[in-house]
Parts: sequence; C-alpha cells; structure tokens
Amino acid sequence: MGNTVIHEHPGVYSAYDASSVISGSRAARIIGVAAMSTKGTANEAVTLSSYAEGVNAFGEDAEGVTGMAALLAALYRNGAAVVKAVKVSAATAGGYEAAFAALEKEKAEVIVCDSTGADIHAKLRASVEKASGAQSERIGVVAGGAGETAAKLVEHAGKLNSERMVLTAPGDVCTAAAAAAVIAGGSDPSVPVNGAVLKGFSSLGASYDDTQIDTLVTGGVTPLEMVNGEVSIVRGITTRTMTGGAADKTWRELTTVMIVDDVIPSLRNSLRARFVRSKNTAQTRAAIRSQVIVELENKRAAEIIDSFGEVSVKAMENDPTVCLVEFSFAVAHGLNRIYLSAHITV
Repeated sequence: MGNTVIHEHPGVYSAYDASSVISGSRAARIIGVAAMSTKGTANEAVTLSSYAEGVNAFGEDAEGVTGMAALLAALYRNGAAVVKAVKVSAATAGGYEAAFAALEKEKAEVIVCDSTGADIHAKLRASVEKASGAQSERIGVVAGGAGETAAKLVEHAGKLNSERMVLTAPGDVCTAAAAAAVIAGGSDPSVPVNGAVLKGFSSLGASYDDTQIDTLVTGGVTPLEMVNGEVSIVRGITTRTMTGGAADKTWRELTTVMIVDDVIPSLRNSLRARFVRSKNTAQTRAAIRSQVIVELENKRAAEIIDSFGEVSVKAMENDPTVCLVEFSFAVAHGLNRIYLSAHITV
C-alpha cells in the first residue's frame, strides 16, 4: 500500500513511489500565496482573479517591503489565473506556519511566499507535504537568500530535500513567484520549463558560469539566467537529491512530480465519479481495471507517460470492502540537452 493513509471514510485514495530505471494539457493551476500585507485579515484565504482585486483586498506594500502586492504583480504578469492569497500575521516562523495551514484547506497546486528564510521554507515544505499526503497535491516555490553562494544554495536545497519544493536563484521572492506562475501555467506537465522567460525583470543580482550551474542543478537548485536582456529559467529542478542519505536523481526533474500530480489525481477523480455505491465484486473490479487502463492509455497518447505496466485489481485480503489497484508507469522525459557529434572528412 506504499504511503497510503487508511481512512474509514468511503472514497478513492492513492499512494505512489518512484525508482530510477537503470538499463544497458490542462488548465492553469491555482496558486497559493502567503505574504505580509498592509490590509486584510490574517490567516484567511481570499480568492483573486486579478492584481487589482489583490490590491483592493490587501493594499499596496509598505515602503521598502516586498510583500503581497509585489508577489501578486509578478504572478499575474507571468500568466497566473486564480490566486488564493493569505495575509501572514507576523514575520515569524509561527506566523507563516499559520498562513500555510490556511492554504492547506484551499485547492492550490503551487504555493509561494515572501520569505527567503530557511526556517520559513522548512515550514512550507512540511505544509505542502502534509497537503499532498491528504490528496491535495501541491509544490512550493521559494527563493534563495540574497548573496548566497552556489555552495550555500546547495546547502539550502539539501535542508529541504523534497520533490515538492523548488528553490530558485539568483533573484528574489518576485522572480520565484514569476517562476511559480510559469510552472502553474503549463498545459502539459511533461514539458520542462527550461528556457521559459520570466516577464517583468531586466536584471538579476548575480550570474553563474557553467560550472556553478552544474553545481546548482546537481544540488537541487533551479537556476535563473539573463539571456538577451530577459530573465529565464535554466532548468526546472526540485530540491530532492537524496534518499536515505544516498544521492538519488529519481525526483530531480520537476517534470517527474508534475506528471505524477497529473496522472494520480486524474485516476482518482475518474474512479470516484464512476464507482459510487458500488459492490466490490469481480464484475466491478473488472470495470475498475478497464477504466484505469483507459485513463493510462489517454496519458500515453498525450505523451505525458511513455508506457504503463500490468494493472492489477483485487479485493484486499484483510478487508473485503477495499479494492486494491496496482499499476506502474514510466514518465515521459523532457529534452534538456542535444549533443552534436560530427565526423569530418578532410
């Protein structure tokens, strides 16, 4: 059963694990924001569909403060559709924790905040992992601190070490919010965000050479760069680089968790819609198996997954009211690099 939490409430529950294989379109996602603001009620989610609505609800940022208004501007400039915004009561770990808890109750698939503090990021990681474990899958996007070296950024990412956390650098919380909007706006989870332009920025606080970018990518940091006067994402990476103390690249690519968050909820929703008040009989289990295969075939046809294995559906031995569905699938991989090898005859 993997990491499934067993509940007595009837429904469709899911779990997943992943392993590396070693061998010879959807609507824009809802974004959650937790930030300081000059107006509004703390720890209360407000649904926004425009920057103007956000300013009306939360006010302009205080002078010298990068807060809710600045993040909303970056989000909407980069294609955000619906935002669930929560005012943080105080710039403390407890203040942000309470705001993140409020967002856990909302449907939001990408979460950002206005803090670069590692302790705040740890609170966000705990929140997104808790919500994801409760069938409300989401990803947190945060910014590295100003002046952090490549080595410090890798250390920062290592403390998070979660496939559900993305750490961007260089830049600030606004470039991280812009990156979150780009991630949320993708219609195909298997298409990488590599090279995506972050609108509204003309400079970065630092630049990295190829060696530093290699260090960041292998260390779980999503690097940003300036190209032709525009800020863009070099490569979408999660902070998950270790498993059980050993290096593990399984969850490094952001597209991997994005695909999982597309496939698993789609299957849950499909089965939940079709098998309400059903019997756990051989006939019903056969119908469930057929529906799972149909959904997986659709994902394969859309090139979101490369392939899937045998689908097994059976009644659980110790509880005949539970139907256990087991299957495997291989995610489609984004194209990161093309190597040219020329053989020249003179």
